[in-house]
Amino acid sequence: MSYEQDEEDQYAPNFSVGSFPKEFGYGAFDGDGEGPSGPLSGEQKPRILLMGLRRSGKSSIQKVVFHKMSPNETLFLESTNKIIKDDISNSSFVQFQIWDFPGQIDFFDPTFDSDMIFGGCGALVFVIDAQDEYNDALNRLHQTVTKAYKVNPSIRFEVFIHKVDGLSDDYKMETQRDIHQRANDDLADSGLDQIHLSFHLTSIYDHSIFEAFSKVVQKLIPQLPTLENLLNILISNSAIEKAFLFDVVSKIYIATDFSPVDMQSYELCCDMIDVVIDVSCIYGLHEDTGAAAFDSQSSSLIKLTNGTILYLREVTKFLALVCILREASFDRQGVIDYNFLCFREAIQQVFELRSKNQVAYNSSSQANSSAVGESGPNTSSGASGASNGLLSNTAPLDNSPNNTSESLKQSNTVLYPVQDSAVAM
Repeated sequence: MSYEQDEEDQYAPNFSVGSFPKEFGYGAFDGDGEGPSGPLSGEQKPRILLMGLRRSGKSSIQKVVFHKMSPNETLFLESTNKIIKDDISNSSFVQFQIWDFPGQIDFFDPTFDSDMIFGGCGALVFVIDAQDEYNDALNRLHQTVTKAYKVNPSIRFEVFIHKVDGLSDDYKMETQRDIHQRANDDLADSGLDQIHLSFHLTSIYDHSIFEAFSKVVQKLIPQLPTLENLLNILISNSAIEKAFLFDVVSKIYIATDFSPVDMQSYELCCDMIDVVIDVSCIYGLHEDTGAAAFDSQSSSLIKLTNGTILYLREVTKFLALVCILREASFDRQGVIDYNFLCFREAIQQVFELRSKNQVAYNSSSQANSSAVGESGPNTSSGASGASNGLLSNTAPLDNSPNNTSESLKQSNTVLYPVQDSAVAM
């Protein structure tokens, strides 16, 4: 029996969800992601396309990252024989669709509508099995990229060199260099050297797949510069070494500060989220209540033996700030907590601005539609003009770093710096 889209419900109860309860999933919450104009519809949400040859691991990636499936259970997934559409409706910053394509798709099939598939696509993720011969995969990658670029030049291309968990470090690097070189050479030979491909080494058996998807999603968030600058302001005034803004369900970080991401630090933060959800589900609820395990009061503090502290605070129901700092810096927890409240208020302002711009955009679209209906359709628009950002259906936002400072000023809040104890003495 083949895996069909309408059979997803029968698989759901069998998922080995690990640290997440089955009911802990995506959906509308506390008004986040909705606003006065309501949530984005499926037609408005940009798409992330998962493509690659058969058995390359596309469906496994989707199930592990967004459906909490245990990596070991992906061995029982059958090959996808039709397009599987997965709607991700989380916060105002994470709203998109994942389309999982069958490996045997034929771009020259008359029924394949390239304009519809690639027109509103924000990113195309092509999965290559690193443990198999990848000559055919590189040929399919070239066909896919050239076809998509002709329809939508602004699409972002991401290549997941997948299933690297069983390879040595030297072989991983050699494989990545070979695929990178050959893929770009093929594009240059076709006169398409302006196309940029991003490459990621991934595996569902570690956190590399979550980090890779984090980078994909970040490129589709118009508010990313604002979020990063808010995090930079927070850590510089709170003596925090590293901060991540996490989507709690998928463990994708939608923003981080300016310092480089250390894989070990990222794994620590992911493990902390697992622990918080585990403990909350076991001890934080009564059996007769339907409240969520992770709510507006959620926070957690973990002290490591090396003097490092992991500190988690809830931002929205499905967004959490996870910080790494030294124990000496945490002596002034009150100042850090106050600075966090300022940070959360600034985040809420970005949410509100998004909602206002969406209302204005929808009103403008309705007015334009009425005008077109009276004077006839405008044939100058093309598929390449479709929305490509997670919120690109809204009016343009001022995401410059200066705008972040202005939003803090308008909120009448001041972040207090945490003085180094050695300097204070």
